[in-house]
Amino acid sequence: MKEKIAASACLCGLDCGYDGKKLQPIFDFASQDVFAMSPEIMGGRYTPRTPCEIVGGDGNDVLDNKARVKNSKGEDVTENFVKGAYRALEVMQKNNVLTAYLKSRSPSCGLGEIYDGTFSNTKIKGDGVTVALLKRNEIKVIKID
Repeated sequence: MKEKIAASACLCGLDCGYDGKKLQPIFDFASQDVFAMSPEIMGGRYTPRTPCEIVGGDGNDVLDNKARVKNSKGEDVTENFVKGAYRALEVMQKNNVLTAYLKSRSPSCGLGEIYDGTFSNTKIKGDGVTVALLKRNEIKVIKID
């Protein structure tokens, strides 16, 4: 039996990115072995949506209530990101998924590198909110550029 994996829904060709554009799919979301997920949608966001970045840290800081997620209009959307991360974790745990392939640099799914919260296209070291939560729960995360 093949290992079940989770993948960012955008990597499965679903139009869930902030800009509503579809990416070339690299995973088959119709497969029984792939759970397509969008933590931002799972947390109550929509497509298309205003771009968001973590302000004042990374996903670990958000989970520890030391940083916030804001959109480019300055609106605080932290609650959506945290809720979506926990929903993604719940789905993965219920389905014994131990590996997630996630889209790089996102405030949810970024692994090792995210945008710095200034909306200036500047990147910093750090993880997105969902990645931070998955890592805390010993789920392997692999970034896809």
